[in-house]
Amino acid sequence: MTILELNGLTIESNEKVIVNNVHLQLERGQWHSIIGESGSGKSVTAAAIGRMLPQSLKIKSGKILLEGRDMKDFCAEEMRCIRGHRISYIFQDYTSSFAPFLKIEKQCEDMLKAHTKLTKRESKTLMLNTFQELNLPAESVLKKYPCQLSGGQLQRAAIAFVMMLGPSIIIADEPTTALDSISAMTVLSLLKKFQQECGCSILFITHDLRHVKRYTNSISIIKNGEIIEQGYKSRILDSPQHEYTKHLFSAIPSLYETRERLLLEERMKLVN
Repeated sequence: MTILELNGLTIESNEKVIVNNVHLQLERGQWHSIIGESGSGKSVTAAAIGRMLPQSLKIKSGKILLEGRDMKDFCAEEMRCIRGHRISYIFQDYTSSFAPFLKIEKQCEDMLKAHTKLTKRESKTLMLNTFQELNLPAESVLKKYPCQLSGGQLQRAAIAFVMMLGPSIIIADEPTTALDSISAMTVLSLLKKFQQECGCSILFITHDLRHVKRYTNSISIIKNGEIIEQGYKSRILDSPQHEYTKHLFSAIPSLYETRERLLLEERMKLVN
């Protein structure tokens, strides 16, 4: 069942087209990846879904449908409820997700107060359980300011905020770019676990093809603001049609191939 649909979405800036005639369907419970280089339009597309485009950009044509309803028809109050509760974002710049001068616990309390009807005790219980589930020392982390946490801790805290609201859709815009490989793997594994448990849909914006191979169900390839290829992961990986797609996936390093090459080089050294 389709939960989110982009139908001919075109976005422009000063008559320059940034995103052109994008069609995309996100199914319920699906992990869909939008892959593209920097400046290809993938993050602009993600921002448009939540009506968070900067003033310099505007939607020229097309529709964004949430469960069949055109999102431009939602009033400001409805959008406030939708953001966070039905559609949640995990941003690349995780530091911008937090107010620098408020402790994590206070920010969490304010979020739950705005989007739920939980009592203070129920909110605290939810906080503790969620942070512990993400391997964060809850009592310690909640009492700290954002600047006192590591990058990996902050990104996991951002995921905890999303998990507590239980959205139908998570839009993860390059969530691991600023993390080391181990932290990135941890964050995405936790995100995948949450998706499997709650049945939410994930729109994953990335240029890192290793994560795409591991986690995604379906793929859209975007280049210069246009979707040039789209389909299930197995089809795209096994038989890409577009030359750009072929070039992208041929560049993914293979651990097995690297190991075999190193062993061969070592043998050649011994022979020589």
